[in-house]
Amino acid sequence: MKKDIHPEYRKVVFLDTSSDFKFLSGSTQNSEETIEWEDGNTYPLIRVEISSDSHPFYTGKQKADKVGGRVDRFKKKYNMK
Repeated sequence: MKKDIHPEYRKVVFLDTSSDFKFLSGSTQNSEETIEWEDGNTYPLIRVEISSDSHPFYTGKQKADKVGGRVDRFKKKYNMK
């Protein structure tokens, strides 16, 4: 491999902003923010909007956006019975 062409791989802490869930993982991403982890070391902090802690596929809390068919939605929209 050529030297100095690959980004630095390091441990970082990912923070799920929707559930305040944190986990330590390896990444090439860098951040100006840092956080002290449970082991006493300081790592860069990467904020994410969704993770396995808040994603509906992993939590089993899926939302049903479309309830009913097209006709039911039309009737609901125009207050028809």
